[in-house]
Amino acid sequence: MTAPQRRGPVPGGPPAARMMMAGGPPEKLQDFKGSTRRLLAMLKPQRLLVAGALVFGALGVFLSVLGPYLLGHATDVIFEGVIGRMPGYPPGATREQVIESLRADGQGTQADLLSGVDFTPGQGIDFDRLAQVLAWVALIYVFAWVFGVFQGRLTTRAVQSAVYDLRQQVEEKLGRLPLSYFDQQARGEVLSRATNDTDNIAQTLQQTFAQLVTALLMIVGVLGMMFWISPLLALIALVTVPLSIWLTTVIGKRSQPQFVAQWKTTGQLNGHIEEMFTGHTLVKVFGRQDEAAATFREHNEKLYASSFRAQFVSGLIQPAMMFIGNVNYVLVAVVGGLRVASGTLSLGEVQAFIQYSRQFSQPLTQVASMANLVQSGVASAERVFALLDAPEQSPDPAPLDLPAVRGRIAFENVSFRYLPDKPLIENLDLTVEPGQTVAIVGPTGAGKTTLVNLLMRFYDVTGGRITMDGVDIATMPREQLREQIGMVLQDTWLFGGTIADNIGYGASSPSPELIRQASEAAHVDGFVRMLPDGFDTTIDEEGSNVSAGQKQLVTIARAFLAEPSILILDEATSSVDTRTEVLIQRAMATLRSGRTSFVIAHRLSTIRDADVILVMEDGSIVEQGTHDSLIAKGGAYARLYSAQFAQAVAEVD
Repeated sequence: MTAPQRRGPVPGGPPAARMMMAGGPPEKLQDFKGSTRRLLAMLKPQRLLVAGALVFGALGVFLSVLGPYLLGHATDVIFEGVIGRMPGYPPGATREQVIESLRADGQGTQADLLSGVDFTPGQGIDFDRLAQVLAWVALIYVFAWVFGVFQGRLTTRAVQSAVYDLRQQVEEKLGRLPLSYFDQQARGEVLSRATNDTDNIAQTLQQTFAQLVTALLMIVGVLGMMFWISPLLALIALVTVPLSIWLTTVIGKRSQPQFVAQWKTTGQLNGHIEEMFTGHTLVKVFGRQDEAAATFREHNEKLYASSFRAQFVSGLIQPAMMFIGNVNYVLVAVVGGLRVASGTLSLGEVQAFIQYSRQFSQPLTQVASMANLVQSGVASAERVFALLDAPEQSPDPAPLDLPAVRGRIAFENVSFRYLPDKPLIENLDLTVEPGQTVAIVGPTGAGKTTLVNLLMRFYDVTGGRITMDGVDIATMPREQLREQIGMVLQDTWLFGGTIADNIGYGASSPSPELIRQASEAAHVDGFVRMLPDGFDTTIDEEGSNVSAGQKQLVTIARAFLAEPSILILDEATSSVDTRTEVLIQRAMATLRSGRTSFVIAHRLSTIRDADVILVMEDGSIVEQGTHDSLIAKGGAYARLYSAQFAQAVAEVD
C-alpha cells in the first residue's frame, strides 16, 4: 500500500491551511508559565532519578560550601603564626597581656585587631594544624567532585529518558492525527517540531536542569554560611538581590517573544527548504531559482533578526549580573575590612565571607545566564505541545469479528464537506457489487479522490454512512478496514531500500518466493533482471535511479502482495509512456480480477471495460452506466470522451 495522496482540502482548505502554504504561522505561542510547568512534568516518571540527583547535588553543595569556611581556618592559622612571631613581645607574655599593653600605650586600633586573632606570643605557624585543615579541605573537595559526578549521571539519565518518552509521544501522535492536519501544515514545519524542537528541549533540560538545581542549592547553602559568619555582611550582600531579580525579569520578558519568533521562523525556513528540495527539478525546469533563493533569503533574514534579538537581549543578563556582583564584592570587602580592624571578625572569616559572596553571586549569575536557554527550550516546548494537543481522529472501536470480505460497498445518503460552510458531496447514493470494477471520471475538483478518501476513512463522512458487506465502516477500526483495501496511486512512494524491500512492504514478512510471484504478476521482473543486483538493487529515498513507470510497477507489485479484497487505482498510469502503460494495464487487469475495484482515471481509454462508470461533477454523480450506454446517452461522459478521442478516431479512420 502506498502513501495516500494529499489532494482536495488544501486549495480550498481552511484559512490556517492557506496561511501555512504561504509560510505564515498557524498559531501564536506565548503560554510561558504553563509550558514550563508541563515541561517539568515530563520528569515526573523519572522522579526516583531526579530525587537521587537532588540528594547527590545537595551533598556536593554542602561540601562545596564547607570548603571556604575551612580554608578560612587555614588562613587564620597562618595569620596567627605570623602575628605570634612578630618581634617586641615581652618574654613569657600572654595574648591578653600583649593586648592590654598595646591599649596602655595608646595603640587601641592595633589592640582591637589583635583581639580577633587567637595567637600565642613567640609561637610561629602551626604547620601540623595547617596540614590537617588542608587535608580536610582536599578530602571535602574530592567527595564534592564524586557527588557531582553521580548527580550529573543521574540527571543525564533522567533528562534523556524524559526526552525519549517525548519523542515516542510525538511519533505516536503523528499516527493518531487525521489527514486534515497534514493537509493544513507544511511538511517541513511538522518535521521541525518533531526533530529540531525536540532536540532543543533535550539540550535545554540537559544544560539547565542540573545546573539550576545546583545553583539554587548553592544559593541556600552559601546564604546560610554567610549569616552564620556575619549577619551584617549577609544583609549587605542581599541588598543587590532584588536588583538582580528585577533585571532578570525585565530582560527575560523582552527576550521571550524573540525566542518564540526564532523557532517559529526556523520551522518556516525548514518547510521552504524541504519544499524546494523535493521540487528541485520543477524549480529548475521553470527557472524559479531566483524566486526560491529570494524566499530563502527572506526566511533566513527573519531567522537571523529574531535569533540576533533573542540572543542579544538575553545575553544582556550575564554582564548586568557580573556588574552587580562586582558592586556586591566591593561592599563586602570594605565593610569586612572594617570588621577585621575592629576585631569583630577574623581575617579568615572575612576571607571565607568574600569567597561566599563570590559563590553567592556566581549561581545568581549562572541562573540568570541560563535564562536564554530556558526561554529557547520553553519556546520549542510550546511548539511540540501544540502538536501533541492537536485534535486527533476519532478513536477506533473494538475490532469486529467479520466473515470473509466479499467487497460489496454502499454509499448511503453520504454527505461530506471539508469546510463547514462549503458542501462538497451531498446525499450521494452508490452501490458496488462484489467483483465489480467501478470507474470514476470527471473534471478536476469534482470529488473523485474525496470519494476514495471517505472509503479509506482518511476523512469521516459528515452525513449518511458507508458500508462494507452491510457493516458500517465507521464501526470498524481503521486498521481492520484498510487491511482489506489496496491502493495504487498516481504519486508513487518508495522508501530507501532494495526493490525487494519496497515490494515486501505490502505484506508482513513475505518470503522471497511471494515477492518473486508478485513481481512477475506486475511485470516488475522484466526490468529487474536488467539491473546488476536484481531485486537487491537499492533505491534511494526519492526513487531517482528508476523511472516513473518502473516505480509504478513496483507499487502495483506491492498491492499484489497485499492480496486486498478491494482495490483502489487512482490515476495509476497518468505519468508513464505508452509501452509502460500497456504493461501497467495488464498488471492492473490481473490485479482487479475477482476484486471490487475503484478506478479513478482521466484517460478514458483505460476504463472502457469497467462494469460501471460514474461521472462526477461538483461532488455529485451526474451520470452512471457502461461506456456504450453513456456514449449513446450523449451527456457529460460523451462530451469528455469526444474531447479526448474524437479527433484521434477521425485520423485513424
